[in-house]
Amino acid sequence: MFLRRFLVLMAFICGNVAFGQQSGPMVLVDLAEEVTLIEEVSVTGSVISTRIAKLSTEVSGIVKSMAIEMGDQVRAGDEILQLNSELDRLSLAAARAATEKAIQELEDAKRRLDDAKTLAKRHSVSANEIESLAAEVRIDGAGVKRFRAEQQRQAAQLKRHKLMAPFAGVISRRLVEQGEWIQPGDTVVELIATEGLRIDFRVPQSVYAKLDKATKILISLDALPGQTFDGVIESIIPVTDPGTRTFLIRTVLDDLQAKLAPGMSASAVLRLNTGTRGVVVHRDALIRYPDGRVTVWVVNQEGEPATVSELLVQTGLSFNGKVAITSGLAADTTVVVQGNEALRDGQSVSIKRAE
Repeated sequence: MFLRRFLVLMAFICGNVAFGQQSGPMVLVDLAEEVTLIEEVSVTGSVISTRIAKLSTEVSGIVKSMAIEMGDQVRAGDEILQLNSELDRLSLAAARAATEKAIQELEDAKRRLDDAKTLAKRHSVSANEIESLAAEVRIDGAGVKRFRAEQQRQAAQLKRHKLMAPFAGVISRRLVEQGEWIQPGDTVVELIATEGLRIDFRVPQSVYAKLDKATKILISLDALPGQTFDGVIESIIPVTDPGTRTFLIRTVLDDLQAKLAPGMSASAVLRLNTGTRGVVVHRDALIRYPDGRVTVWVVNQEGEPATVSELLVQTGLSFNGKVAITSGLAADTTVVVQGNEALRDGQSVSIKRAE
């Protein structure tokens, strides 16, 4: 930064000498202005997924096949694993056969009841016999319902031999292999959603009272260097970490096209409205000395040519390339922001306004 300023200054000086200008070196100037002061707080965090599931099967069995590998992207409903289901398929086939037999028995009972009712009109069959046949029809009907329920149970049991992805995401861990025996509750894979990602930041408790969802936040990702994104505070979680004296804020990016992945590191700057106003200058207007003094060069334009003088100032908050001046400088004062490294009190200068 110092070298750049030096080179710019020399270029201005040389240019002025070349054209025979006697009004002094060219300097870039700007106005000190009164604005609402902003406190900038730097925080760090991570990209997180709001949906992380450790998946397991509902039944025990031997792993027949695995349809995924670690790192695979899956959609909701995609097959992840299948257990050996040979015995349950046989049980389902037996249940279907039993149901079919019960249906046939019910149909036969109904036919015999209808025949008995026809004979009853000729007084060839007693009322007790008809009632007995009717009871048989009701019993066989109940049997059909029972066998159908058993068939449905077996079919549901068979479906449980497949593990399906409950939502879209990426397989972050795979914990079983083909041929292993697993039981309900054993984690098979870990699935992390890759949509609707959030960025969590730990924020010092000292700014809790100044923070709300409208607070502006600028986010940078280490995986995307050189880029800054506007963020939106989605939620403020007021659970202070007793070890670090921080609380959590959950944010999302305004730019939905930014490519994120769970676990990415992030940094951010919170811009907190202090509710107060003050005088600010561009940070390049400040000259900092080894003994701790901070000065600015101000321009006196009452005469011709313009001259400069050095003022001692006290600084405060810095934000958005500006620095607050707490004492020593009034608003609307013209200050030098470029070419101020080698000036002398009372020196004549040529000025150029910053755009």
